[in-house]
Amino acid sequence: MGLLQSVHKGRRPMPPRILLYGTEGIGKSTFGARAPAPIFVPTEDGLGEIDCHHFPLADSIDQVIEDLAALHKEPHDYQSVVVDSLDWLERLIWDEVCAEYGVKSIEKVDGGYAKGYTHALTPWREVLSRLDALRLDRGMVVILIAHARVEKFEDPESAAYDRYSPRLHKHATALVTEWADAVLFATRRFRTETEEAGFNRTRTIAAPVGKDGGERILRTVGSPACVAKNRYGLPAELPLTWDALVAAMAQGVSAEGTRRDPA
Repeated sequence: MGLLQSVHKGRRPMPPRILLYGTEGIGKSTFGARAPAPIFVPTEDGLGEIDCHHFPLADSIDQVIEDLAALHKEPHDYQSVVVDSLDWLERLIWDEVCAEYGVKSIEKVDGGYAKGYTHALTPWREVLSRLDALRLDRGMVVILIAHARVEKFEDPESAAYDRYSPRLHKHATALVTEWADAVLFATRRFRTETEEAGFNRTRTIAAPVGKDGGERILRTVGSPACVAKNRYGLPAELPLTWDALVAAMAQGVSAEGTRRDPA
């Protein structure tokens, strides 16, 4: 068979690869638990109050790899895999790299000069490769959960500004966000209000919109406020629920098909 005969035509729908990050207590793990038949690979101890299936808490990157390998080769009915969380997974990766080079700090690996963060990309790529195998061979949805941090972004076209991003080293952030089909920022909806501060001065404060500290939402498109993206034509903002995301993904795919249909 010639090489051109192996060319794929048209869309090939696949289970999504989702990176969900946000502040503590926003509902990231609960979101993952609402995915179809999920199994958690926990790297931090935070699932005690969530009704879900999960492996024992991983204390090494080898344990994470073993969990993913078991999901690939053993029979099961799970449809989604949730890694919770990436920032604690990164610590396990750093521990392995440090042990390999006989140092106590990732900054000291291979003589320093930030080489440790580059070496850490090798186990990161192995994890992503095994997640891809679960997606391709077992048809599993992949959800990666991370905490958020505020970073200063140096924009070459304007002044530097602060934005939310996953709490990972910049090399790992670049790798995982490029790999994911959707990078979603979980936050609360706020509005700004001006109030009197005394002595003829005013100040601007952020007030939550809705009950219980503010409506929980997903940001799906990158902006100066946060790192985000998607390949599904999602609206810029969605409710923080699995059902809302799936419905919006279906609408985005339908709209894409409509645009591509000949007149």
